[in-house]
Amino acid sequence: MHALIVTAHPDPNSYTHHLVSQVAHGIAASGHSYEIADLAAEQFDPRFNQADVDQFKSVAPSPADVVAEQQRLDRADALVLVYPIYWWSFPAQLKGWIDRVFTQGWAYDDDGQTVVKKLGHLQVHLLALGAASQRTYVRRGYFSSMRTLIDEGIFGYCGAPVVTSELLLPTDEHYPDAHYTLAHQLGQRLFHVKESA
Repeated sequence: MHALIVTAHPDPNSYTHHLVSQVAHGIAASGHSYEIADLAAEQFDPRFNQADVDQFKSVAPSPADVVAEQQRLDRADALVLVYPIYWWSFPAQLKGWIDRVFTQGWAYDDDGQTVVKKLGHLQVHLLALGAASQRTYVRRGYFSSMRTLIDEGIFGYCGAPVVTSELLLPTDEHYPDAHYTLAHQLGQRLFHVKESA
């Protein structure tokens, strides 16, 4: 089986990239394949432009860069997003990737009365990397809000089951080594875990 790991951090030596590497090594150790989409290194353009609007209005096909990303996803059995939390959500480049790639007609069909969810075959695994304390996330309800917006609002709308949704914080016990272990283990069991909800 094959996984697409997507990240959007400009520093290749970041904690985010180290976690991506651990997930990838775990996948390889279990005999499966993976591809890493490093949106920052690849300079993916996250701006929703007129070509994207035209596609949404069904007056033009998707732009070539969007089709290339959809093809990457079509090859995948699982999608793993590893991302730092910026203002209680995705980094802009990753959000723009979702905005542009998860299009009407490819990820879902919505005729105004019925939504056809087209990504039921794609298991989703989310590793969100925060900088605040667990207390902040709980007290303000940030992580539950993020899960509603991301897990349900994006992936649920497209029918892609979110199998893993983890919040990793620097206040966690044995940080960062425990996170590296968790990421490696996730990679190893990626195709053996079942939807938790």
